Amino acid sequence: MKELPCDIMHCDLMVRRVLPTMRAEMVYRCVTEQGVSQSEIAKRLGVSRAAICQYLSRKRGGAEIEMTMELNAVIDRWVLAVMSGNTNITLCDICRSARNTGTLWEAK
Repeated sequence: MKELPCDIMHCDLMVRRVLPTMRAEMVYRCVTEQGVSQSEIAKRLGVSRAAICQYLSRKRGGAEIEMTMELNAVIDRWVLAVMSGNTNITLCDICRSARNTGTLWEAK
């Protein structure tokens, strides 16, 4: 697949359509697979515990997107980054993965 050029419109779509669902999945994995408390993950992400509850119940980030192997790998890297406190993943990494798999344009 031809890589799409990076521009503000792609970033805007990614932040509105894809990122909330991926963040909800990342929060879910931190809580269920890593055993991090909701309060701790809220602190690490700089959001309220209520926001974490909304991610877990999919009131936030509940859009359906195709979770490809590439997106799953990016979410796993994001979980590791949150758990370790390292900042080895960027929004550009997430966006690039979403754009390369067509997810950015398929999310509703």
